[in-house]
Amino acid sequence: MIKTRKQFAQHWLKSEKALDRIIQAAEIQQGDRILEIGPGTAVLTRRLLSLASSVVAVEIDRDLCQLLAQKLGKVENFLLLQGDFLDLDLAALLTQFPNFQQPNKVVANIPYNITGPILEKLLGTIAQPNPEPYDSIVLLVQKEVADRLYAKAGSKAFGALSVRVQYLAACEQICIVPAGAFQPPPKVDSAVVRLRPRTLSTLANDPKQLETLVKIGFSAKRKMLRNNLKAVVDSDRLTQMLQELNINPQARAEDLSVTQWVDLSNRLGEW
Repeated sequence: MIKTRKQFAQHWLKSEKALDRIIQAAEIQQGDRILEIGPGTAVLTRRLLSLASSVVAVEIDRDLCQLLAQKLGKVENFLLLQGDFLDLDLAALLTQFPNFQQPNKVVANIPYNITGPILEKLLGTIAQPNPEPYDSIVLLVQKEVADRLYAKAGSKAFGALSVRVQYLAACEQICIVPAGAFQPPPKVDSAVVRLRPRTLSTLANDPKQLETLVKIGFSAKRKMLRNNLKAVVDSDRLTQMLQELNINPQARAEDLSVTQWVDLSNRLGEW
């Protein structure tokens, strides 16, 4: 077993059952081009290569890159890029490899310590969505984060991350993966999630304003929304807006659905 490095938050997935569920969730077709972030020891990579048209893998660990090059360097539909995914301009790099096009799906067991930044790079933000969204994104993430990704309004797990991600994508949990499925086992359980980028039926007229509202609105979850948003809109005006939108004036940030957040932002722009 290859030694893991704490600095890269490495935990090798050893469960065949979990690997099967990841592959099933990805729904890989013959022409699919896969992006894998953090291929590690290639247990998932090998499965992806047997199904997809191509696999572009990004690995930050130089020692692992050497191992991957030895194992898979001669596989024609495999491209290994060494570096930090968050810093790479993937589209620009791929122009140097004419046999590899921009991936249309993401399948990965990502480092848990940078889950938020990875999601933002894959999906974009409310104000600046990814202009070329992936068909689907299947990730193995910390269960606590997974709970927040697909949480419903009114639940304890529902927060700013829930609104930001659900504005950009439909989210669903595929399965829970216990800590014992990894070597070494992490301190928490994990979950496989699938995100399908989409466009909501009602969009924010001012996405940047919505982004700001969500950030401020969730800044103190225990407070009522009208108190959190005092710096943005007068409390009495906000109360009136909430009533017009059939939202309880005493609501907290987590009580509003994604659609209601959009409605509130749009109504604020009309005043």
